[in-house]
Amino acid sequence: MRLLDKYIIQKFLTAFVFTVLLLVSVICVVDFTEKNDKFIQHNLPAKQIMLEYYVNLFPYFANLLSPITVFIAVVFVTARLAERTEIVAMLASGMSFNRLLLPYLVGGAIIGGATFGLIGWVIPVANKTRVNFERLYVKRPYHFSARNVHMKVGERSYAYMESYDNTSNIGYHFALETIDGTKLRRRLTADAISWDSTKHVWHLSPQLVRTIDGQQENLLTIPARDTTLNLYPKDFASKYRLAETMTLPELNEFIQQKIDRGADDTQQYLSEKYERYSYPFAIVILTAIGVILSSRKSRAGVGGQIALGFVLAFLFIIFVILGRNLASVGDMHPMLAAWMPSIVFSCIGAGLYRFVPR
Repeated sequence: MRLLDKYIIQKFLTAFVFTVLLLVSVICVVDFTEKNDKFIQHNLPAKQIMLEYYVNLFPYFANLLSPITVFIAVVFVTARLAERTEIVAMLASGMSFNRLLLPYLVGGAIIGGATFGLIGWVIPVANKTRVNFERLYVKRPYHFSARNVHMKVGERSYAYMESYDNTSNIGYHFALETIDGTKLRRRLTADAISWDSTKHVWHLSPQLVRTIDGQQENLLTIPARDTTLNLYPKDFASKYRLAETMTLPELNEFIQQKIDRGADDTQQYLSEKYERYSYPFAIVILTAIGVILSSRKSRAGVGGQIALGFVLAFLFIIFVILGRNLASVGDMHPMLAAWMPSIVFSCIGAGLYRFVPR
């Protein structure tokens, strides 16, 4: 690696870190002004607010804004080189544009690799504390309001509840059905089912069991008893930002559990999973586009090129949000929705590459 490569990579990474610190600090200040009333209402000490919330909020926003911060850092560094005609001197000395692009791509790969490790394993751990803080002190208390809930709890077993109270962990009008193909073989019903937090089992009120064998039906009454099911109170808990609190292995396990149960809300979790894989590639793509756009000296100066960088970076985030929405409603496959921003901006970059300085 040449001295020039090290110089560009150092400038790029330094500008990136500075941009992250500046933008995220401003956002955290704005966030504090919005939530300060909630903090005062719960009489929270400053130490708890900082350690449980803002220390964990900072890396979350740093990752969320990484496309913007990378783009701005690239544009800032490259535009300054172009303004001082350093890029002209590099190209005039015989260096190709592809060779000039190499140190930027190395820097983008470093940021992308670090981002993948953070969003896969580190940030979800921080998000557990942050999201729990928001549930307790910022959001309204959660109440499970769904009615007539059906869940697959075994290979041939399906649980049903008319309603569930997540405050007391009691389900009402419970039924457990065993279905063989399309035929009902056994149906257990109980007026209530409650979670015993000490034994970690479900307590069933007196049950009526109906067994069907061909044309014969048998009825059996069972007194109240404890039982275990592939069903837990967390299945009825708040799903607020749940995907953000799971590491990549935890998310894969959770998605598989959802698929096994036949749940209809797996799309949003699949979208989150594929986004984590696509984000590092998006950072490299945006790095290349930033170099292409800012490698020419502009009459608008560095400020104009940075403003253009802001616009394109925000456009990228709009594509990310659009992809999430399309995936959550089932209008687009989650993998395609997650990779759509990278695909679109790869096409934009390929088009812009035709006009790079030679």
